Amino acid sequence: MKELIENVHAQVPWLNIQILALLGSFICTFILGLIVIPILRKRKVGQVVRDDGPQSHLKKTGTPTMGGIIILITTLALSIVASLKFPNILPAALVTFGYGLIGFIDDFKKLVLKNPKGLSPKLKMLGLIIVSGAFIGYLLYSGFDTKMYIPILKTTVELPIWFYVLFMLFVMVGTTNSLNLTDGLDGLAGGVTAIIMMFFVFVSMAWGNKDYSIFSAIVAGSTIGFLFFNVYPARVFMGDTGSLALGGAFCSMAIMLKMPLILVVVAGICVIEAISVILQVSYFKITKGKRLFKMAPIHHHLELCGMKETLIVPMFWAITAVLCFIGFKII
Repeated sequence: MKELIENVHAQVPWLNIQILALLGSFICTFILGLIVIPILRKRKVGQVVRDDGPQSHLKKTGTPTMGGIIILITTLALSIVASLKFPNILPAALVTFGYGLIGFIDDFKKLVLKNPKGLSPKLKMLGLIIVSGAFIGYLLYSGFDTKMYIPILKTTVELPIWFYVLFMLFVMVGTTNSLNLTDGLDGLAGGVTAIIMMFFVFVSMAWGNKDYSIFSAIVAGSTIGFLFFNVYPARVFMGDTGSLALGGAFCSMAIMLKMPLILVVVAGICVIEAISVILQVSYFKITKGKRLFKMAPIHHHLELCGMKETLIVPMFWAITAVLCFIGFKII
């Protein structure tokens, strides 16, 4: 821990670039939000709320969604500009764009073309696998080794290439879908992502990787800018466009830093949300109709237990912040 802090301190002369990236993306996202949200509202690209969920969510019906395009445009544009000096940003930026594009197609079919099914789960999964496979293939082709850092043990192991490919595919697809499940309350997924990306800003600095820290700062800034419109009561939702893109951003960072296992810790809220859904579905099938939770993911269970959305969201943010501190301590 002390060594990491010293490494961060050594990178302080570069900190102004990270701050510039953070503030620049925040400002761009804020301005773009002022332009895009009225367009989404005018086009009536509104949220459809399930009537079997918490009754407090019914008032959210019609709130503009697909707002993740604001994050996506800002992140991609600033990443392209930054890549002129820091080219290693591009692979992560392209993964973010690829995942976001899949989410955009799904949102567009549901909300603009009024096709309630959207993109079929099989096609969505295929798209995620293709983007993930292209990213992993590029890393290996460009000379990226198959080593993986193990937190706590603070050691590195080299994986067989076939296992590396399969494991990284699992990490990427699993992480993105987990964040997608987390996106169910105003500001929840955005706040969790912003905290995780700030974690990667400092870890990248500690490990002497300026490119990754700048990309992480861009994503963190754009997410914080989006939160201005997305916190309770949300004026816009990110939709799959945003949740898939952001999932792609932080899982690509973890892989490029060779520490995918750290996601189990820092993205613990996403892991818990995903596990709650798996348990709910499994229990429902085993018991032929009984439910383990009142509703899954678990944030909806907490709501139906009487906890207010305005308490759940900051609580999950705080938990994520603590988990990121733990993550920084164990690497």
